Amino acid sequence: MGEQPVRGRKKAVKRPTGPTPAAKRTAKPESRLAMVRRARRINRELAELYPYAHPELDFRNPFELLVATVLSAQTTDLRVNQTTPALFAAYPTPEDMAAAVPEKLEEIIRPTGFFRAKSRSLIGLSAALRDDFGGEVPGRLADLVKLPGVGRKTANVVLGNAFGVPGITVDTHFGRLVRRWKWTEQEDPEKVEAEIAEIFPKSDWTMLSHRVVFHGRRICHSRKPACGACPIAPLCPSYGEGETDPEKARKLLKYEMGGYPGQRLSPPPDYPGMPAPPLGAG
Repeated sequence: MGEQPVRGRKKAVKRPTGPTPAAKRTAKPESRLAMVRRARRINRELAELYPYAHPELDFRNPFELLVATVLSAQTTDLRVNQTTPALFAAYPTPEDMAAAVPEKLEEIIRPTGFFRAKSRSLIGLSAALRDDFGGEVPGRLADLVKLPGVGRKTANVVLGNAFGVPGITVDTHFGRLVRRWKWTEQEDPEKVEAEIAEIFPKSDWTMLSHRVVFHGRRICHSRKPACGACPIAPLCPSYGEGETDPEKARKLLKYEMGGYPGQRLSPPPDYPGMPAPPLGAG
């Protein structure tokens, strides 16, 4: 990324140098051991690039994180964060949300899309929390996935970020990047999770998920990755799929990397970017 600063520090992000990474890997197939070493080095590089990586959903307790994660399906974390202040003001507890009038709940969450299905899930999971778990979000995967609208991805988000239980969150960004990096060829999220779990120690799983998702949102985009501004380009076997010219690539950077607001209205204190605007602002 040229001399793009990170987190206000003097240390600058490294510009990719040396032979084209893709060319370096066409000579012979990469061994399993070499792939694991490369994967772990990428994780270390991402840790330096995103020392502030975090869940990009605003939440104050496990219930809020669970609800926000359910709402995040098929929309952006930004849109969820802009919607949940009004939602949690109206329904702060599972008991409140379980008793919600569906039409009123639907109107609040309408900006997140698929609001009727999401409303059914929220009322259903809230009722289950009230009736089966004493109004508390359970801290076990087996319990969470029984809740309406809660799959393994949502459960891992909640466990990793509300309970400190290590988990790998395979969303579209995570799956895209780990396939580009040749850590796996799997498409099914559960199979991706299983294969990535074999590469990294359990203690790395939650933060690895955040770092990979951060990188996917900021640099390694789906349609046009900013290869020429990517600090881990020398480690990437898919280098060249996107823009390789450094100056053109820098224009593709998103959020704090490009000097723009992030997705959270209430980001952590060490977040180096600007908070996102509330719904309807600007």
